[in-house]
Amino acid sequence: MIGWDSWKKGFDVWESATAKYLEAWMRSPLVLGPGGALLTAAMRSKTAVDGAMDSWWSAVGLPTRRDQERALHALNQMQSRLIDLEETLAEIRAQQKQQQAATKV
Repeated sequence: MIGWDSWKKGFDVWESATAKYLEAWMRSPLVLGPGGALLTAAMRSKTAVDGAMDSWWSAVGLPTRRDQERALHALNQMQSRLIDLEETLAEIRAQQKQQQAATKV
């Protein structure tokens, strides 16, 4: 176990020194500027690819992601309304049972 303990201590020292160096380096404008530009270019590329895929899916006659999300939203609204109607119907039935029980007495 002595080998493991010394290796662990050495690793902790290396990790601490490396973390300090990398934190300073990652905050440098020399890294942040090009990194931001790369991220912007990647996002523009993704937007262009998504638009092309949507156009292709539409041309084939299949729903796009936006179409699917819109349909799912409408389905969720209908399901919510159906649940509300079921609850209202259950309340009406309970009231009717109470009225029938009261008229029998």
